[in-house]
Amino acid sequence: MQLFLGIDGGGTGCRAAVADAAGRVLGRGEAGPANIASDPEGAAANILAAAESAVAAAGGGEVRAAGLGLAGANAAGAAERLRDALPWRRIAVVTDGITAVKGALGPEDGVVAALGTGSVFAVQRAGIIRQIGGRGLVLGDEASGAWIGRTVLAASLRAVDGFTPMTPLLAALVEEMGGPDGVVAFSLRARPADFAALAPRVVESGDPAAQAVIARAEADVAEAVGLLQAGDDLPVVFLGGLGTVFATRMAGLFPIQPAQGTALDGALMLAREAG
Repeated sequence: MQLFLGIDGGGTGCRAAVADAAGRVLGRGEAGPANIASDPEGAAANILAAAESAVAAAGGGEVRAAGLGLAGANAAGAAERLRDALPWRRIAVVTDGITAVKGALGPEDGVVAALGTGSVFAVQRAGIIRQIGGRGLVLGDEASGAWIGRTVLAASLRAVDGFTPMTPLLAALVEEMGGPDGVVAFSLRARPADFAALAPRVVESGDPAAQAVIARAEADVAEAVGLLQAGDDLPVVFLGGLGTVFATRMAGLFPIQPAQGTALDGALMLAREAG
């Protein structure tokens, strides 16, 4: 059987689905993180594992074309290296932001704010997609889970040094990590998903330092969405693990609507286009 494979890979996990030519999903699979810039070998292994699980769940078949929406696909050379590591002949590789837009909006105009381990923002007008952000934790990923975790840890060290008041949350984080040197040691070995693991604690906290971090994140999201709307009142779809958090906080600021589909749906659309 001829199958179309869709892959949605980010800093936390990788999801796969295979469908027939009519778009009927026949099997699904999951595996670990798939950021092809920060961990290309691990990402390739997880992509293959998720794909194999999806094909097996479908009862077997041949992948005619694959559409992959992946974190890190905008890093120079990353997509080309990945293609060499994969067995499929027809492969389309884009950032996970592009497949998120295709799945969330279908053919309609609108803005997508995808906020998970990383973050990316995009607008679709007349089928043309423009993406901003999504450049990784070192250079961006504002308001993402990883950004929130990194920012609160940076705030904890500034409080240790006396630049800002020490708060209960910051003090607890420093203590749990074994002091300021422990915080630094964590930062040197941590991947984006490790920083992102701190985000729920920050989001749910009433601590002044946590509220300051979230306020800054909200300002970054509002700036990105406003830039993409460019004066139009386009609907906004919030996606990702933190999407509902920001959608709730920003209700009334933008016309918010639910997604038509998922990033994995968008990846399957990409696969059918490639095939």
